[in-house]
Amino acid sequence: MNEIVAKDLIEETAEDVSGVHPLFREAPRTVEFNKLRKRLIRLMREAIEKFAMVRPGERWLVAISGGKDSYGLLALLLDLKWRGLLPVELLACNLDQGQPNFPKHILPAFLDKLGIEHRIEYQDTYSIVTDKLSDGATYCALCSRLRRGHLYRIAREEGCSALVLGHHREDSLETFFMNLFHGGRLAAMPPRLLNDEGDVEVLRPLIYCAEDDLAKFTEAMAFPIIPCDLCGSQEGLERNAMKAMLDGIERRMPGRKDVMIRALGNVRPSHLLDPKLFDFAALSGERH
Repeated sequence: MNEIVAKDLIEETAEDVSGVHPLFREAPRTVEFNKLRKRLIRLMREAIEKFAMVRPGERWLVAISGGKDSYGLLALLLDLKWRGLLPVELLACNLDQGQPNFPKHILPAFLDKLGIEHRIEYQDTYSIVTDKLSDGATYCALCSRLRRGHLYRIAREEGCSALVLGHHREDSLETFFMNLFHGGRLAAMPPRLLNDEGDVEVLRPLIYCAEDDLAKFTEAMAFPIIPCDLCGSQEGLERNAMKAMLDGIERRMPGRKDVMIRALGNVRPSHLLDPKLFDFAALSGERH
């Protein structure tokens, strides 16, 4: 185990508020919340270590939308850094995409109050998406591509080697089944990848964290959640169908989501059907 994860987290159920990041000074002091927080931290540290995400001294751009997942991501990264377990610089970044009625004041006020280094960028991708797509079309794919392009640019401008996103366990599983059912391939959200230009990495430290745990965490922290009025309000998305399917499986067989996310890291190429991954032609042995 490397130095990043060598230290144990403080085990007390009630901490001295002077010894925590300002973001946590008004957090619940209950045993239940402490267990939840430590579980999320443990799973994040596992992903960071397993996928070798950290190179000490680098600078990370942490995308924050105002949703529960990105708030949780930022809070947990700041917690690790405060404890000396994450030797990188963090820059929070919100991309204001010009959605109608977007409350522009919420994130700057939140970040300023806590002294969190940040950048707010305005780019009207909303008008581009709504202009190019017909009524009733799903916006997610185009919106995501435009947003990602701007975030890569900002990362370069800010000297950041990595763009850190708040995708969690369910996001990866839903993507896997969307690719399986609709794309005819086995692929999910990777914990770490390099962009096409080869100059910015994308990191997903929450890849093992459950969405429900993140929802409970952000509710307990009373973060000022900003709903997405663009894609989040559209019904009938393929991802919603995958989410409902996975939730149904989890209700019938508790613990299956954890088994499935671990299965994505336990691949047997010789037991699949892809000759590019396994040389079936080279198999030898007597045939009867």
